[in-house]
Amino acid sequence: MVMDITIERAQIGDADLMVPVQIASFHYDSVLYPGVEIGGPPGYDSLDAFRTKIAREECYKIVHQGRIIGGLVIDAQDAVHHHLDVIFIEPDYQGYGIGTQALRFMEASYPGVQVWTLDTPTWAVRNQHFYEKNGYVREYTFDADDGTPLIAYKKQIPLTFPDE
Repeated sequence: MVMDITIERAQIGDADLMVPVQIASFHYDSVLYPGVEIGGPPGYDSLDAFRTKIAREECYKIVHQGRIIGGLVIDAQDAVHHHLDVIFIEPDYQGYGIGTQALRFMEASYPGVQVWTLDTPTWAVRNQHFYEKNGYVREYTFDADDGTPLIAYKKQIPLTFPDE
């Protein structure tokens, strides 16, 4: 079942509603993966950090029936390479195709971008399956600044030209 959602540019005032959803999403990993401690990427639980992301990066809210249920943050590396900094979906809404809709929205919204990158923890096998199902390819592993082992992913978008 695919849920009816909208994806809209986030405003500073949306941070108050988005941060609790982000916290719930990252904390859910400790339920999915026994032995993984409650936590998330640096600043995931900080209202100030999220407001800064909204101000500096391309930040979107995922809305279902007027309620924010997720978000994504995109870091434009350059004109042809963007990095998905974070994507999060409230746990009760996971498994309904919302993440796939968000990735499709993201890729369609930046037609000049030819390379998308992202990373996810090595223990997050559900995320790995999700990204690989959506065309992302494992590139290499590395440790984040906080020591979290991560897998770097990349998706090459072929250039398309309108018919002449």
